[in-house]
Amino acid sequence: MSTFLGMPTDRPFPANAAKAVRNAQLRVNLRKATGTIRARRATAVAELPDWQDLRSAGKAIKDHTLRHLDDYLIQLEEAVTARGGHVHWARDAAEANRIVAGLVKATGETEVVKVKSMVTQEISLNEALEREGIAAYETDLAELIVQLGDDWPSHILVPAIHRNRAEIREIFLRAMPDAPADLGDQPRELAEAARRHLRERFLRAKVGVSGANFMVAETGTLVVLESEGNGRMCLTLPETLISVVGIEKVVPTWRDLEVFMQLLPRSSTAERMNPYTSMWSGAVEGQDFHLVLLDNGRTSVLADQVGRQALRCIRCSACLNVCPVYERAGGHAYGSVYPGPIGAILTPQLRGMDTPLDRSLPYASTLCGACYEVCPVAIDIPSVLVDLRAKARHSRMERLGMAAAGWIFNRPSRLARAQRTASRLRRFVPRRLPGPGAAWTDTRDVPPIPPESFRDWWTRTHGGAR
Repeated sequence: MSTFLGMPTDRPFPANAAKAVRNAQLRVNLRKATGTIRARRATAVAELPDWQDLRSAGKAIKDHTLRHLDDYLIQLEEAVTARGGHVHWARDAAEANRIVAGLVKATGETEVVKVKSMVTQEISLNEALEREGIAAYETDLAELIVQLGDDWPSHILVPAIHRNRAEIREIFLRAMPDAPADLGDQPRELAEAARRHLRERFLRAKVGVSGANFMVAETGTLVVLESEGNGRMCLTLPETLISVVGIEKVVPTWRDLEVFMQLLPRSSTAERMNPYTSMWSGAVEGQDFHLVLLDNGRTSVLADQVGRQALRCIRCSACLNVCPVYERAGGHAYGSVYPGPIGAILTPQLRGMDTPLDRSLPYASTLCGACYEVCPVAIDIPSVLVDLRAKARHSRMERLGMAAAGWIFNRPSRLARAQRTASRLRRFVPRRLPGPGAAWTDTRDVPPIPPESFRDWWTRTHGGAR
């Protein structure tokens, strides 16, 4: 069985989702959390009369950058190097993991502290470091919950959204050696327990690992946005800082960055300004800095004229919070660090549609369009989903069925004969179709066939008048 972050990829999304929707507690947790975030975001966005202009600007900046990505990456490398940093290029996850492990080993250390980073989860860095005898400690509260619970992230912004306070308390009592025996389930108590648990690791860590929300090409500046302050501890205290960043995170100038500093906080945490924003350009005094620029399929995505817009994503998670499919199935059903609508278009493109899960992800959507409406960089997710569905491999029966439908719909006379035949045989059509059609009727009944088609009704009542 092939897996990703321990999640099976040999099962298609419908099988994963069917299991998830039977978990009543999961559905309660998701509905409450996504509903709260969704409402707060709508209020925050409504405060800006020029929100749509900002959205258009963000889209334009991202599209321009992607068209000239090679130039801006070279400019970024030169700026980071000029400021004392070291730049490494990684074609895929394996190469990135080798680079990071080698850099940590060169320091002589056997543990690292980490800023919340989706790209390091994408390449399974923690597992790769563990195989090299290096312990990686997550410091973001939600990521810590996931790590201590031997669990997987299920949301871009709130990785432990599938857990409630009682479940988190049980995880801390079971897996956190220094947790107080009388620990309650109030947020303040849980946060204080995590703070005490992490403080020693912050103070003794010599190596920090991060991602970045943005990279500014003109100055070589990396930008990390977070809400707790743990990230800043990871970025400033260690003697060595290693940042692993996807190549699509670059923006040309500080002026461009300003647009995203307005878009991201309101779309993700529904805040007017991000609580903790850390920026650094190259190596700071007393610290060795390494930047690992990761491709891992992004160049292939860039080559797709329709699918490349997925690389605009700024990881705000707004699309997850409005998606009816995600709200019911949760993040684990997607089998990827990128769940929800954006994951349904990004994951298959990054990994290739080689597994049953990846082939099924473009179908993990109702195509309602809510994701496009809230996307701060106007990614037309429904259009990409349809395009990916067209590119997927289809079964022989499905191809035959579509060919037959095309033949019938190609001529009005054929369609009329098919409609009359269906009307005459309507009493023999079962509510559940046999064979390959059973998958469609497992969740719905066959619509009743009317005794007369509209075409025949019109001819009979209007004498064929048009």
